[in-house]
Order: sequence, then C-alpha cells, then structure tokens
Amino acid sequence: MTVWTEFLAAQGAALADSAVAHFGAPGEELQAARDGAVLADLSHYGLIAFSGEEAQTFLHALVTNDLRKLDENAAVFAALLSPKGRMLANFLVLKRADDVLLLLPAALLPPLQKRLSMYILRAKVKARDASAEWVRLGLSGPGSAARVEALLGRAVSAGIMSMAHGDTAFAIRLGDERFDLFVAPDAARAVWSNLAGTHHPVGAPAWDWLLVNAGVPAVQPATQDHFVPQMANMEILGGVSFNKGCYPGQEIVARSQYLGKVKRRLHLAHVEALARAGDELFSPDLADQAAGQIANAAPAPGGGFDVLAVVHDSSVEAGEVCLGSRDGPRLAFRPLPYPV
Repeated sequence: MTVWTEFLAAQGAALADSAVAHFGAPGEELQAARDGAVLADLSHYGLIAFSGEEAQTFLHALVTNDLRKLDENAAVFAALLSPKGRMLANFLVLKRADDVLLLLPAALLPPLQKRLSMYILRAKVKARDASAEWVRLGLSGPGSAARVEALLGRAVSAGIMSMAHGDTAFAIRLGDERFDLFVAPDAARAVWSNLAGTHHPVGAPAWDWLLVNAGVPAVQPATQDHFVPQMANMEILGGVSFNKGCYPGQEIVARSQYLGKVKRRLHLAHVEALARAGDELFSPDLADQAAGQIANAAPAPGGGFDVLAVVHDSSVEAGEVCLGSRDGPRLAFRPLPYPV
C-alpha cells in the first residue's frame, strides 16, 4: 500500500487492485452519485507526463486532436490510434507548468507509455509515470463548483474542459457540477477530509457510472484496437480535429468522416445482467456476426448495469439487441445527454 491508499483504507475504503471498490455500502454510493454530491478517489486513472521543449509538438503529431494551442486554461480530449485507425487509448490532455499530462485508465498506462516512448527517438522529450505526483479525485453533484473554487482560491471558467490552478491543486471542469481534481500528495489527506464533510465518499464503480451516463467512453484493455474514434462518438465529444494534419490512423478517420462509412455508434443503455467492457452484443438482423460490443459498463442504482455500447445502426433500429447471445438479456436503450 502507498501512504494514500493506507489513508483511504483508514477511512473505510475497500481496495481492489488500484481502485477503491466502495466505502462499505456500494448501493448507497450509487444512489448518492445519482441523487447527491459525491467524492471519488480516481486511483484507477493514471498520469503520463511529457516534459522537454518539444513535448507539445511531439504529442500533437501523434494524437487525434490539435494540441498546438494547448495551455493551462483548458484540457482537451484525444486518442492514440493504431495504423488501422482504431483507438489504442483515449485520454484527457492537459498542461501543468512545464508538463503535458495524459489522464487515462491506469491499466493502459504502462503499454501506452512504452508505445509513445518508441516515437521519441531524437526529440527533446522525456516521458514518465507521474501518477504518484498528483492524487486524482472526482467531485460531482450540487455544491461541487463552490468547493473546488474555495480550494483553489479562484473561479473555474464555465466552459467544459476549463481548468484552474492553485499552489497545491488544480482542477478540470467536466460538467456544470463535475470536476477532476488533482492534489499534491502532502495536501491530499486534508483536502479529502474537508471535502468529505459535504460530499459522500464513493468507490470507482459510482464514478464510472457517472461517466457512462455522461456518454463519455474510456478505452479499456478489452476494447483496445476495436473502435475508430467516430464509433465512440469522439468527434462529437470534441476529441478529433479534422484540420490538424497527419497522425497515425488519420487517413482512416478522415475516410470514415467524409465518406459516411461509420455504421456503428456509441449508445447508452441499461441491461438487467452483469455486463463488462468487451462483451459482445447480438441482434436478429445480423444473423452471421455480432451486432456490437460493450465499451464501458457500471453497476446501476437499483440493479443491473448501465452501459455504453457500440452497436450497428440497423440493430438499434430493429429494436432488439441482446447481451452475450441472441437469446441473452435485452438492452433497453436511452438517449445520450448530447445530440448524435
């Protein structure tokens, strides 16, 4: 255990691998995420830091979004693709002082850092695992903006992805009342204790449920190299620039966009069964192949799982998509919180 995880365990956290599973009452935590204000440890997300005078231009040439104007005022969403144009990872890209940071699922951090490091060659760039340098927290629900601004001593602009910085912490606005918060380790315990006075501590599943219902996909080990960005609504979420020039997989992304060849899209749904990233979906309209795949899944308040599913348009229109087999549990689709 690290000093931080020892602290969380003393607060009642049940730990599973690199994540907090819950603080003793998983069902209550999911309801709190749905109905109230919550505080989550985000140790299941890691940070890769790139430093050096060419760090920003180096990453700009590799990812799906335009990083030329990246500064400390706002983060951007982006992805790294395989040569086939499919996502190996998607992440937030942000600046803090001299570092360009990628926030992504911790399970993907080692292979992604290794892959990106292979491109460095003679570039004036160094990559490191910076996960231990900042404690990652999530705040959501009523009063979150006020708490973050009080902590930082300054306002956070209203725009999504806006950032604000303090001496020992900084934050990204993910929604009106939802934030990623990064705190220096020496200050993290005091910050957690303070925020827990108004926000219900929750485990990773509750935070993941919030992201699923926000329609924000996160590539997982089981879904690496499976989806072109448009299948996961990345261009709708501002994660793809069509004006930035070449990057690995760019030709496939451009062809999918301008020739209209994307026949699968990300959808929000509920299923009364255990669902996991990578699970296949089936529909009668596609008798000889899977109709899609679960991208992300999280236990839902009241039971079952809420999922983000990449599914053939024809199968969604047919109205019958089932988990695991053609006679498996049926998905109940719901509207995403943004237009597609």
